[in-house]
Amino acid sequence: MTETHAATAVFSDSRVARAIELIWREAELLDRREYHAWQELYTADAHYVVPIDRDTEDFDNTLNMIYDDARMREMRVRRMTEGYALAAVDAAVTTRTVSRFVAEHVTEDEVHLRAAQILVAFKRGRHDIWAGDLEYRIRLGAAPDDDRIVRKVIRLVDSEDAVPAAGFLL
Repeated sequence: MTETHAATAVFSDSRVARAIELIWREAELLDRREYHAWQELYTADAHYVVPIDRDTEDFDNTLNMIYDDARMREMRVRRMTEGYALAAVDAAVTTRTVSRFVAEHVTEDEVHLRAAQILVAFKRGRHDIWAGDLEYRIRLGAAPDDDRIVRKVIRLVDSEDAVPAAGFLL
């Protein structure tokens, strides 16, 4: 099994480029509120985490804003799409920019990346901005359409402050 590390130029490795394309596809689906399609980008054993403590690696034993497995992601998508949750009825319009990719670890079937995200949300005449450092673990499939997210961690720059709404962060 061939393995590369962060010293590799990000876009010169097709595996890394595939992982970045998946991350950009995820951002697009979230901004378009295509939550069912978004959910399909994750493996059944995947975790989506937004920790409160930016430095923690022990998500099981610390407080998190979001710590979703498949069941929790399904429940979140249901709330966002069935129209019963206030977050779904009065959802913000969002635009995400994901960039500054660094390949941490690359094998034939998995890519670990770090990136930065800026999310702008507009709701009720007000703009809110969230910035965070992202960590992704992407499992590569036989073809790019088979690639899936195994783990996503968003470390918000202001994670210990009050966050007015997190439903659209998904």
